[in-house]
Amino acid sequence: MTFSICVRERYTDDDGGDQVRYGVAVTTRLPGVGTLCPFASADGAVATQSLVNVELGRKGIEYLGDGLAVDDALEALLNADEGKPQRQLHGVDADGTFAFSGEECNDWYGHAVGENYTVAGNLLTGEDVIEDTAAAYESDAHGDAPLAERLIDALAAGHAAGGDKREDLAVQSAALQVTNTEEETDDPYYNDLRVDASETPVVDLRETYETAKRGYETVMEKYADGT
Repeated sequence: MTFSICVRERYTDDDGGDQVRYGVAVTTRLPGVGTLCPFASADGAVATQSLVNVELGRKGIEYLGDGLAVDDALEALLNADEGKPQRQLHGVDADGTFAFSGEECNDWYGHAVGENYTVAGNLLTGEDVIEDTAAAYESDAHGDAPLAERLIDALAAGHAAGGDKREDLAVQSAALQVTNTEEETDDPYYNDLRVDASETPVVDLRETYETAKRGYETVMEKYADGT
């Protein structure tokens, strides 16, 4: 019912320390995907979809926090899930990637795995949705633009390639989350956004992000003196 991308990017913080940034973005031709599919923390990013089992995402992030590798964590959850053939599950942690598409997912379905990202989708118009999403991210991986912006660009590329094939479903949704490993720096709230019901979800997600970012910067400037 969806397509999504999970990303890991390493970077250097202002003090010269090594950090990791995680992101996940998703869109579908159903409302409220942000409540079901994307999960991210300082330990990784996970997306659960197709016939959704939300616990795969929740417990996946929890297991990563407990120190399990992403492939061990997600494989263990799938092996304990009776609905495994109908699931799609993918994600990244600090060192690895994992992607699974059950054989009972609805065509077109599949996934792609890159050096620091995973993309998966089902009920798509074709494989080019996944390929174009991945290519759009790869074209500017670790770029100067914030990761949230680049994730939206990746969704837009997949959507332009056809996206979810159920054109009779007008009400759609999209969501993104970006987190990092910096203990003393909170992620800006515009890095966790949802468009729950729209006929133009990716466009609206971009507008929501830009508006939220502008609002955040205005607040930070207004209260720069700490009062």
